[in-house]
Amino acid sequence: MLGRRTTGSVVCRSCGRLVGVSDERCYSCGTWNPGLWGFAPLFQRLGQDLGFVQIVTWGCIAVYVLTLLYDPRGIGTSGMSILAPSTPSLFVFGASGALPVFAYGRWWTVLSAAWLHGGILHILFNLLWVRQLGPVTAEVYGPSRLVIIYTVAAITGFGLSSMLGTVLTLGASASLFGLFGALVWAGHRTGHTELGRQALMYAVIILIFGFLWPNIDNVAHIGGFIGGLAVAMLLDPLKHETFGNLVAALICLLLSVLSILASVLFILPSALG
Repeated sequence: MLGRRTTGSVVCRSCGRLVGVSDERCYSCGTWNPGLWGFAPLFQRLGQDLGFVQIVTWGCIAVYVLTLLYDPRGIGTSGMSILAPSTPSLFVFGASGALPVFAYGRWWTVLSAAWLHGGILHILFNLLWVRQLGPVTAEVYGPSRLVIIYTVAAITGFGLSSMLGTVLTLGASASLFGLFGALVWAGHRTGHTELGRQALMYAVIILIFGFLWPNIDNVAHIGGFIGGLAVAMLLDPLKHETFGNLVAALICLLLSVLSILASVLFILPSALG
């Protein structure tokens, strides 16, 4: 049941219509390789987002635990800093900002920073939003394009924040604002105005909260929103996903993993003094 299908019909990964397991293209929506080499039933068991929400959730938790273990003596113990990883630990695992990107040439941190968090409340808040926004975005754009939007928003969010001088920045919220931007565009493009209105309302509320609360990187939020909106316009929610979208999503995931590995492997000791 969980293996590869080699005969019969499967459900197209894009439009949900029945297709032959070996069909080159879906006759309903035109998606290439709609049966994913016979693995479509397996992927569909992962949910509308093909498991991306779980990947982000457990990936962020794993990296968060590693940042705590790397420098246990530097863990925050009070107030808003409770269970906060130390600054050197965050730097090692790929925090972004003007210091890592421009002073130390760690340009890949615009990707890795989206998987790091600065405390227990920070990660809980962001992961709750991941679980809210991920499935909705996947339903509108498809799981592959969800991954693309999430990744591009991280790059634009942390890229803008670094260019405008934020010393150190991290968190999944830049990518989450990209999902907000994508949903705003989907509401406009598809005529589902309530979807776009709610996405914009929540984005504005969180932005206002960010201006009132210390150490919130609203520049990354704005950059992520712009990036998500821009890439959503290119992807177009009225069109079905393509095989090229799937390949691009896999590349995005691979680059995200490599960005964290690069951060750990290319540590500059002088930066940690």
